Amino acid sequence: MRLPAVAVVADIGGTKVLAAVVAADGTVLGRTTLPTHAEGGPQAVIDHTVQALRQALEQAGRGSGEMAAIGIACAGLVDIERGVVVASPNLPGWARVPLRERIEAALRVRTFLANDANAAALGEHRFGAGRGANHLIFVTVSTGIGGGLVLGGKLYTGAWGTAGEVGHMVLEPGGPRCACGQQGCLEALASGTAMAREASQRLKAGEPSQLLALAGGRPEGVTAELIGQAANAGDKLAGEVVERAATYLGIGLGNLVNLLNPEVIVVGGGVSRLGELLLAPARKAMQAHAFPHAVSGMKLVQASLGDMAGVMGMASYVMEAVQASR
Repeated sequence: MRLPAVAVVADIGGTKVLAAVVAADGTVLGRTTLPTHAEGGPQAVIDHTVQALRQALEQAGRGSGEMAAIGIACAGLVDIERGVVVASPNLPGWARVPLRERIEAALRVRTFLANDANAAALGEHRFGAGRGANHLIFVTVSTGIGGGLVLGGKLYTGAWGTAGEVGHMVLEPGGPRCACGQQGCLEALASGTAMAREASQRLKAGEPSQLLALAGGRPEGVTAELIGQAANAGDKLAGEVVERAATYLGIGLGNLVNLLNPEVIVVGGGVSRLGELLLAPARKAMQAHAFPHAVSGMKLVQASLGDMAGVMGMASYVMEAVQASR
């Protein structure tokens, strides 16, 4: 008996490519991870992505003829309609790369492309912490801050595919310079990178903290992960850094609540592993800056799918697109 078709998907990040084979019910049949090798340029990344997709398919015991379609989630600015990665800060040399076309040429299977945060939003909505909600905002807090919107049960990407870039709303005009070129973006104030920058500056100014020992005596060696460790151990400086970033995050979330009136906001990314240490002050600031009626019934929760959110979202995206085209 012929097995049902599956979605074969990959999430391309700055350091790794995670590929998986996913059944229509969300069951992961096979998965593999390979280094991105971003320093090799677009073709090297594409070659490793194709390799990862083939390995995941082999692990699942499926043949290429059983692929319903391929889905690729990629970090950066993505033109969904044209299948092009316009630019990606984590992938050097990527400028208007026709990723969908190149994957289709290599594997000869219909391919779909989406931004990684949008894919993760869909994953958390369909299978994770936002399951059952009709209106969801997903925010990923890591090296940077990204986001995705599920409105009316559907992924919302805007007129040109750039909707959901929540990390680049300006909260503090003239504030710290963001990687996007603006000043005072949420990303420049509340990301893991922003937290590390503030802690490093305070250590260099001579403020006492166990962070210095954790960073091997080098203030510039401080990371968001080390800040979390120190904050959980009761370190005053680390706790203040987390609370400041969380407060900015909450202000940004309050703006989003007023604008979009979601049922749930799901926070993912590496910094979200701080749990309530991050979410409690963020929730307090969000409630202080949002309309009481809009925030009274909504939830702010930690993501549940981890690094699988993107591939699970792309699998759902692929299956629904294939079904709609029949």
